[in-house]
Formats: sequence, structure tokens, C-alpha cells
Amino acid sequence: MYKDKGKRLFDFGAASLLIILLSPVIAVVALITRWRLGSPVLFSQQRPGMAGKPFTLRKFRTMTDERDADGQLLPDEQRLGRFGSFLRSTSLDELPEFLNVLTGDMSLVGPRPLLMRYLERYTPEQARRHEVRPGITGWAQVNGRNALSWEQKFALDVWYVDHLSFRLDLRILALTLVRTLRREGISQQGQATMEEFYGTDAQT
Repeated sequence: MYKDKGKRLFDFGAASLLIILLSPVIAVVALITRWRLGSPVLFSQQRPGMAGKPFTLRKFRTMTDERDADGQLLPDEQRLGRFGSFLRSTSLDELPEFLNVLTGDMSLVGPRPLLMRYLERYTPEQARRHEVRPGITGWAQVNGRNALSWEQKFALDVWYVDHLSFRLDLRILALTLVRTLRREGISQQGQATMEEFYGTDAQT
């Protein structure tokens, strides 16, 4: 059945091939990131995987470490410069996540891995997004990405869980390429990144 072994085999084979093919791009992005934003080149953070099990997600960093007079990090929109915005809009910052796919923590396609603190804020229905491995791209990403509300995104994530198939994954991957080239839905209106999710009840 594709949802079990088939999806994992597809992920491993495709991620291995993509890492080989994109290795020159990965190397160049790493070098420019080191030059423009400094060290470390990678942003690492604990995220919930399948069944909420934590893993370390790695992406190319897109923000500086600029701080105010009190030593507090400046707001995201002030630390996200032109280069960081370019990495995000082209999804080049996501390239290191192919390594997460190889290790089995992620899939090429699935609900995006969010923050650990969100786990306790989901409704039981929203929490079903963790019934599958999180993905580099997903059904929500090709249907609006960060331009969607949290509730819309979670509804699309659960729909994907219920309709997961090889054909759907291929469709999502194809749409991801189109959306990335068009740079659609990169951020929420008026925000550099997606706003905090405090729970459905807290936002109604």
C-alpha cells in the first residue's frame, strides 16, 4: 500500500536523486548564505513529526541576528532582508530538508511541520495532520500557502491525510513547481512570516 512502504520508498529514491542533481545549487546557496548572513548557515529547530514525535528540521537561514539596544532580536520583518526574502520566495531555503526526507523524519509531500508548542493548541480534528509524516510541500502549500488562515490550512492538511495517494502526491509536486516559479502565497498579508497560531478558539 502506497501510504505505508510505497511512499517511503518513493521519498527516499526521489530525495536521493534530487540531492545529487541539486548539489551544485545547494553548495552555492550555502556559500552565499555564509557570506550574506554569517554563521551558522543552517537554521535548526525541533519540530513535531509523525504522531507528534520531535525531530530536528534544518533549513538555510534567512534572517540576521540583529538585536535592539536591550539585546532582544528585532522583529522578523526587520531581520529578513532582500536575500532572505529571495530564498523564501524561491523555496531555496527548504533544500536542506531533503536530508530530513532521507532520514525518514519527513516526506516530500505532507502537512508542513510547524512548532512544538502548537501541539497542545490543535483541536482533535486538526491534530490528525500528524497521522502522516510532515512534508517539504503539501496540499495547503499548493492551495494558498501562507496566504491562507490557520483553519483553512489545517482543513487542507486533514483532507490530504484522508485522500493520500501516489497520484495526489505527484499532482502536489507538479503544482509546487508551478507555484514556486510564480512565487505565490509566500507570506500572509502584512506579515513577513505567518502569524502565531494560538488555537482556533483563541482566534474566533
